[in-house]
Amino acid sequence: MTEDSRITAAQNQAAQNISQNRAAVVTGASTGIGEATVRALTAEGWTVFAVARRAERLAALEAETGAVGIPADIAEDDDVANLLARVTEAGGVGTLINIAGGARGADYVGAANTEDWEWMYRVNVLGTMKLTRAFLPMLRANGEGTVLNLTSTAGLAAYEGGAGYNAAKFAQHAVTGALRLEEAEHNLRVIEVAPGLVQTEEFALNRLGDQGAAAKVYQGVEKPLTAADVADVVRYAVSAPHHVNLDQIVIRPVAQAANHKLIRKG
Repeated sequence: MTEDSRITAAQNQAAQNISQNRAAVVTGASTGIGEATVRALTAEGWTVFAVARRAERLAALEAETGAVGIPADIAEDDDVANLLARVTEAGGVGTLINIAGGARGADYVGAANTEDWEWMYRVNVLGTMKLTRAFLPMLRANGEGTVLNLTSTAGLAAYEGGAGYNAAKFAQHAVTGALRLEEAEHNLRVIEVAPGLVQTEEFALNRLGDQGAAAKVYQGVEKPLTAADVADVVRYAVSAPHHVNLDQIVIRPVAQAANHKLIRKG
């Protein structure tokens, strides 16, 4: 399929789906929860614009799922403008799912790495803001738009060694709450999904920079959440009748009673 025919097919499908609010932008789509969310939605017939920086991973996901991959850095203004233009040209969406984000480092405040903190704020907070700001006119015009932000239980309770990630996710949590208040008059549904411990391919590795250290995060934990578990919750939340707003969904494995209490065996 050529690029032009692929875009035309996406336009036709999106035009049909947007009237049913079954067209979505999903960020962070190259791995983990974002990738799993693309799979969950496309499996149910959604038109999905899958967004991430790694074009080669998006191409593979596109081939497998039928999603439309659009490489972009959500914190870069030019990339956001291009993404908005591409989605608009293809017919638009009624749902924006902000999953892109992540953590770097586990330093105490007294030993904080400034670059790590700046990166976490950039991708978790500024990226979410820039994407949301860009797509709000489209979502308002839809009449029954939805924004879903994937935050974290790290944005609900602080823990030692988590200050930078706590700060970024607390901020994203606050942005989500403010957006819900601001956009209710536009009938915009704003959902927050806050996962606890989720075992994915890259999250702990990217945070700690070492495969051995990353493995220890999940060591002895029976049945940590998977990306597919969280994606299924996201799928349900955005597929519910529009008048049903799941303001905040906290999802943890049973072994994690709280951020500070995790049951490990063996």
